[in-house]
Amino acid sequence: MNFADADPALRPLLARYVDSMERVEPVLRDVGAVAAGELDELAAVAEVNPPQLRQYDAAGERVDEVVYHPAYTGMSRLAFERFGFAAMSHRPGVHGWPTAVPHVVKYGLSYVFVQAEFGLFCPVSMTDSAARVLRRFGDQSLFAREIDGLSSPDFDSLLTGAMFMTEKQGGSDVGRTATEATPNGSHWTLRGQKWFASNVSADVILTLARVPGGPEGTKGLGMFMVPRLRPDGSRNTYRIDRLKDKMGSRSMASGEVTLEDCYALPVGDLSRGFLQMAEMVNVSRLSNAMRAVALMRRALNESVAHTRQRVAFGKPLFDQPLMRKTLLSMLLHAEAGLGFVLEAAAALDRADAGDPEARRLIRVLTPLGKYHLCKKARVVTGEAMEIRGGNGYIEDWINPRLVRDAHLGSIWEGSSNVIALDVLRCIRKDNAHELLADTAQQRLERITDPDVAAGAEPLMSEVDRIRSLGKSLLAESDDYAQAMCGEFTDLAAQTTMAALLFEQADHEARTGLGRRKLVVANTYLHHVLRTTDPVPEALRHLDELVDG
Repeated sequence: MNFADADPALRPLLARYVDSMERVEPVLRDVGAVAAGELDELAAVAEVNPPQLRQYDAAGERVDEVVYHPAYTGMSRLAFERFGFAAMSHRPGVHGWPTAVPHVVKYGLSYVFVQAEFGLFCPVSMTDSAARVLRRFGDQSLFAREIDGLSSPDFDSLLTGAMFMTEKQGGSDVGRTATEATPNGSHWTLRGQKWFASNVSADVILTLARVPGGPEGTKGLGMFMVPRLRPDGSRNTYRIDRLKDKMGSRSMASGEVTLEDCYALPVGDLSRGFLQMAEMVNVSRLSNAMRAVALMRRALNESVAHTRQRVAFGKPLFDQPLMRKTLLSMLLHAEAGLGFVLEAAAALDRADAGDPEARRLIRVLTPLGKYHLCKKARVVTGEAMEIRGGNGYIEDWINPRLVRDAHLGSIWEGSSNVIALDVLRCIRKDNAHELLADTAQQRLERITDPDVAAGAEPLMSEVDRIRSLGKSLLAESDDYAQAMCGEFTDLAAQTTMAALLFEQADHEARTGLGRRKLVVANTYLHHVLRTTDPVPEALRHLDELVDG
């Protein structure tokens, strides 16, 4: 099996964003085959052999070493070296690309990889985004070694990255960070505790600490780089107290850390530490949305394969109408989510190239995707477990792992309520509701195929709802705005995804690629917004929708 070949939506979507698929196709085929074979096998082994903390060596010296199973190391080599996921955005030449690989290609390839292994992509994403932050805000001469190591396509010279932010008393309220930073000549020292540190054995850690004389809240936080090893090669003075016994993503080590006057270097403007860290957080949130879509796609693949071979009441489950409707719902969420993530990645490409409108757009698309898609992944993976029946609840199968990882997606980098409040912040600071409505309306107005335009017509009322609900969040009380911002986030995410599906359907119709996407778009519009009733027609075409 090849996970890339099993997804009829992926290649047409990628082809819209790249000049030619010739450079993408070989690595896409390779990732798809590896994810469905070697990586899937390694992931199953790593899941049941989680990392162990070795705090002391034989002589009683403190080492705080995380010992990984060889399966995890094998997965890491595939991600960082064979496919160069952390190097793609920072170096020319990865997979023969003359420049850095576009974000949209990186996220498309990552989506295929994550269908086999979710947890490893936390270190991959943080390594990638740590290099991004140091390049954007740090002194290039001071952090040259770290940037080079974080973006290395050679596993043996790789430095992995991490982001230590969460503290016991703060959680998502980063303004309550209590870790203290003290200047010490050519460097600083940090003292405090970090309560949830993923990729706890990272070589390069970015963290926040309170700067002497700074104001309360997030404005008093500076960003610092904490290396695992000091410049003289000695171990830095922070302690890994224990590893978390996590419900999911068990292959990857998360831990609790005590910083004991550890060596640190300031990054960028110390009065803007939180704003600089937000760059890393936002990129990680987009990666989280991508991973949620990957989980949905894997869950769908498992369900389709199972229902086609499982005969009950005289015929395969796949051919029975109620099961087809269940599978259709799963397909709609997975496919709409993939289109959303790739469009967000393309907006990130434009923003990095200096487009101010794209910068505004990616700022709000990121929390929209994180909020909506991570919630949907919990539903879709749960449906897949139920479809497989009793076996779906048994650890011999992948379904329990998919469900566990899906729940983590809604918690990592901010729980759903925190993300919805971030969308509200975008509305208040940047009129994001008008931007989202205008963007969706422009997509719909560009449609030229009459059948696609007719299908998309009811969506305009939802675009108007985005505007009106956004305005009410600005006009009403703060209590009202906070209570309703989750509803706005869902509405805006679903409407954006529906508009993208119709835009994609129009492209397919104009370029002679068929009407498959139009069936998906029409059915998604009904399924989510209940405006028309194309579901019976879509059920008749489920084989085509699944297989392309």
